[in-house]
Parts: sequence; C-alpha cells; structure tokens
Amino acid sequence: MKRQVRHIVGIAVAMGCGIATGQQNFEGVQIKATHVAGKVHMLEGRGGNIGVSVGQDGILIVDDQYAPLVEKIRAALRDLGKGKPRFVLNTHWHGDHTGGNEAFGRDGTIIAHTNVHKRLSTRQELFGRSVGPLPKVALPIITFDKSLSIHFNGEEIRAIHYPNSHTDGDIVIIFTKSNVVHMGDLFFSGMFPFVDLDHGGDVEGLIESVGKILAELPKGVKIIPGHGPLSTADDLNAYHRMLVETTRIVRERLKAGKTLEQIKADGLPDPWKPWGSGFISTDKWLESIVKSLSK
Repeated sequence: MKRQVRHIVGIAVAMGCGIATGQQNFEGVQIKATHVAGKVHMLEGRGGNIGVSVGQDGILIVDDQYAPLVEKIRAALRDLGKGKPRFVLNTHWHGDHTGGNEAFGRDGTIIAHTNVHKRLSTRQELFGRSVGPLPKVALPIITFDKSLSIHFNGEEIRAIHYPNSHTDGDIVIIFTKSNVVHMGDLFFSGMFPFVDLDHGGDVEGLIESVGKILAELPKGVKIIPGHGPLSTADDLNAYHRMLVETTRIVRERLKAGKTLEQIKADGLPDPWKPWGSGFISTDKWLESIVKSLSK
C-alpha cells in the first residue's frame, strides 16, 4: 500500500501540464521497466504508467510522465531498443501523462484525441492553477474523434475514445497481438480514481466506459492502468464493482435527503475503505460522486 501512495503522490501538485514540477524532487525517481507481453513493456516512475512497444519498426510509447524525467525515460527506452520513439500516444491531457511531450514531440509524432489538442493548446484551470497553452512541438500532430489504428511492430495498435469518463479526451490503447490494454486514467488499480469533472469527466460515464471495456476484453489480457501495478481483468472487474457500488450508495443517500457532510460522516462499508489510501481519499471520492450526480 505504501508503494501505491508513493506512486500517486505527485498527482496532487502536477496533474496539469507541467504544474508545479519545480516543487517536486525528481532526482531520486527511478524508472522501472517490466515486460508485459509480446512487444509491450511498462515503465513506472512518477506519474502515469508508460506503455512501450518495441520491435522491428522501432519504439512507440503511450504517455510520457513529467518533463524532468525525460532523460531517465530515454535511458530506460535505450535499454529496451534502439532509436527514439517514433510515435507518442497521449491517453488524455493531464501533465503527469503529457509532461514529456515537448521533448518527445521533437523526436516523433504525438497522437491524441481531438479534445486533448484543445486542452493542451489553450489555457486551462486545474487544482486552482493556470495550465498551458503548451508550445506547438508538445501538441498532438494527429488527432481523431472515435478510433484510430497504427500498424506497428507486427501488430495493429488500436486507440479508442471513451467519452466523458476521466476527462472528455480519454483513449484506451489495445495492442491486439500482444494482448495488452493500456487504460490510461480510466483505471486507477486498487484505489479511488480522480475524475476531472471540470474538464468533461463524469462518474457515471466512467462506470459505463469501464463496463464496456470489460465486456470486450479478450481472455488472458494484461492491463496497464493509468496508476497502480500491472493488472488483470479480475483487477479491472473489482475496480468496476467498486465504482458501481459506491455510486449506488451515494445515490441512495442523496435520495434519502442526506447532505454531502452527512454522506461523508457515514463513510463507506469496510470492503471499500482501503481504496481511499491514495491521492483520492474516501471523503474526496464521495464528494466527486455527489458533484457528478448533481450536475
């Protein structure tokens, strides 16, 4: 559990594009590489988990954490294969997933949902701070609305948009032959998620999206979450069950006329208490559900 807390602690000060990275000490961060399956690896450091495809066509990465970690990420990529990333896929616009865009955008092509380009190219407000716009080199060159395929390293790599979930620009990446799925921040493994209600996120939309993904997962798939350890379909199912049950509890309390403070005071049943040990505490998760249901 301590590992999960360390893994997610930076989100609070730097979820946005480059927010307050100077307040964090990145010197001690180590980039850990794990072979997931087939041509796919996962890099863990600080911020969102990075997916990596390595093969005969070169390197493709999914997300790129924070700018101060770029050289460490590059060193980890050199250990996996030759050359610089030819493609960078952003699962959404938050800075713990796009902070390296400016550096990696000079090396290859950034691809993301249309709304990610809109967010990164204009000023946004996140956690009370102004974010962006990012320089042109850090912006996606290729954008799409529903889905896109890249044929790379001997497999089709599909990017599929799930609207109004964690944000309004979330995509899930499917490595079809390797049987690996990168969920971005649609999946916080073993912990309550951050749902960006100010930028198109929606708790019920997140529940719907995760349910659809679960229904389509192939047997034996391995899942890279946006945050947390390498996971399985069982882990994602437990996460979905948590989303459904905690939202149901809050909805029933709201129908009974309870206020947010009363709902917080009541808390959640024992099975869900450990999920509040990360960046999003139980109180913050209950508040997110109430705000989302009240929109």
